[in-house]
Amino acid sequence: MGNAINILLIEDDTDDIELLEEALKSNRVAYQLTSIKEGDRVMAHLLADKQIPDIIVLDFNLPKLHGREILSQIKSSEKYGAVPVVVLTTSASKEDISFAKDMGANHYITKPTSISDFNRAVATIVETAAS
Repeated sequence: MGNAINILLIEDDTDDIELLEEALKSNRVAYQLTSIKEGDRVMAHLLADKQIPDIIVLDFNLPKLHGREILSQIKSSEKYGAVPVVVLTTSASKEDISFAKDMGANHYITKPTSISDFNRAVATIVETAAS
């Protein structure tokens, strides 16, 4: 998978992980996916991993450490601050959206409820990773 997109998915819901993988496959996206389910494990993973992801897909509602804090840590990191981040979360609160944009998230997507919406989310992830 030479041109595969290296995706770091920070998501605690197994169903949402599977939905994203299905959408990637059905859109014929070449990808390598690493998922982390607990917020407090993200920075340790990033610091230990030699390969910088092409894109980080981040849920805000996570156990042990909220996605807002993770986004702050990623964007203030010298090594990972330039990695594109797509927030993919159930929260549609104006505060979360403003926070994500202020912290430098590339996109904020409320979790899709239909297959076509999930396909659009995948298109955004692929386009953002390629830019």
